[in-house]
Amino acid sequence: MPEPKLVSASKTTMSQTMLPSDANPYGNVHGGEIMKLIDACAGAAATRHARARVVTARIDELSFLAPVYVGHLVTASASVNHVGKSSMEVGVRVDSEDLLTGKAAHVASAYLVFVAIDERGRPVPLPPLLAETDDERRRMKAAEQRRALRLKRPRTS
Repeated sequence: MPEPKLVSASKTTMSQTMLPSDANPYGNVHGGEIMKLIDACAGAAATRHARARVVTARIDELSFLAPVYVGHLVTASASVNHVGKSSMEVGVRVDSEDLLTGKAAHVASAYLVFVAIDERGRPVPLPPLLAETDDERRRMKAAEQRRALRLKRPRTS
């Protein structure tokens, strides 16, 4: 079994300034651009933990809490919350900052599930996750509860 890894070892932050190509004609950034940043940041954190290929298996509910406009700096912060045998949950928080005024806003939060795979696309075992702080332990417990709920849901084809 692989050696356990600390939550802090895979934390990832990505930032980008939103450009006109990221937005509609009125300057509102497309939700898909935010989703792409969420998936990229979460994927990097998952890969750091697994040190293997990972694929997105699920994105839980995603609500946009504040608008993002052209010129805003958008920052996604990802952290591995829970690790199973070959899958893991990664939490992502997205914030925006108007660089001209300094006004910041929480834009969105999401939980994603990734599966570590080999070169043939088969699941591979993951290193266990070690939480160091009370906040990390709280997130791990909440992730375990979400996992239990996911496993109870019927699968659709």
